[in-house]
Amino acid sequence: MQVNFRVSGRIAKPVEDVFEAVADPEKLSCFFTTGGAKGRLETGATVTWDFHDFPGAFPVEVIEVVPNEKIVLEWDASEGESGEVGATMQPADYKTTVTMLFKPIEDGRTLVEIAEEGWRDTPGGRRGSYNNCEGWTGMLIAMKAWLEHGINLREGFYK
Repeated sequence: MQVNFRVSGRIAKPVEDVFEAVADPEKLSCFFTTGGAKGRLETGATVTWDFHDFPGAFPVEVIEVVPNEKIVLEWDASEGESGEVGATMQPADYKTTVTMLFKPIEDGRTLVEIAEEGWRDTPGGRRGSYNNCEGWTGMLIAMKAWLEHGINLREGFYK
């Protein structure tokens, strides 16, 4: 069995604005990377993302960028120690792939789809995928609130 997921949401902004909110590290730091992002998402780059809920900067390898359409990333997988809810997450010795798609909708909104794949089919690998699914869902919600209303939902949430 493949361990993967896909989440999506619609944001009431043009595709260019939504894409830039992810590609630009200053904008991404306003609503997602609670500890900051360094480096613009460009094909071949390695950038860092830092989160207060998982302290320490994570290297993120940028595999492909098609402006206003797609971003493909790879980063180190993490797995739940026991596979149980609340299990301590540990670094794993492999990477997962994240694909973000940005699709303009006729009414001027943007559909954002985020898929992540590549976990091992083990209890710990499945737990890692569930945690990241939660994280990407939170990212979409936070991006919507920030872009549409200027509200940072993650501020103070993890610290």
